[in-house]
Amino acid sequence: MILIQTENAIIARLRLGLGRMVKEVGSYGGELDGALEEAIRRFPAAWVTFGGVSKTDPTSTSRQKFKATGQFVVMVGDRNVRSEAAGRHGGPGSGEIGSYSLVYAVRRLLSSQDLGLPIAELMPGRVRTLFNTQQERQAFSVFACEFQTAWIEEALPRDHWPCPPGAGAPDAESSPDAVFARFQGKLGQPDPDWLRTGLYYHLSPDDGVPDAQDILTRSKS
Repeated sequence: MILIQTENAIIARLRLGLGRMVKEVGSYGGELDGALEEAIRRFPAAWVTFGGVSKTDPTSTSRQKFKATGQFVVMVGDRNVRSEAAGRHGGPGSGEIGSYSLVYAVRRLLSSQDLGLPIAELMPGRVRTLFNTQQERQAFSVFACEFQTAWIEEALPRDHWPCPPGAGAPDAESSPDAVFARFQGKLGQPDPDWLRTGLYYHLSPDDGVPDAQDILTRSKS
């Protein structure tokens, strides 16, 4: 699934690129929605999440393919016991990166990257302040860095059901529709195996009867 692949690829690139700037890089799991004390102890950190689809446009006259435009968000946070400004600007210590430097580093690492996936290059968007405050003698700040991308989604033919590749197929596990088989959703009938293709040649003027033909047959090997 392209959303999972993109999020995982962003995390992998940030882990390599940020190095020792942060203690952790991971998928956002509500760290900032619960007890902030626990989240602050893990700073400096970066967390990645999907921000939603903002629009979807058809890309073919048959309206079977759509271009989905969506956002991914990287939240970065740092703390500092000296001052609120030091939490944002950083300091001379090895552990004082500062949230501003993290914002720069994340945008530097991700902007214009497609991560080797079938998506449009990540375009940097807004940077929003989530927290910029002090708690129990610790100043901390958190910013959300937004990135926009796009990908192609293919619709099912009318009245059809998903039909992932059969078990043992090379792309069985990577198929986006594998989720339906895994959780026992209704499935359609698989496409029949290709056996042969007939090519018919008509000379001009065309009398409606083929003048020659070729039959391409799948090898049994």
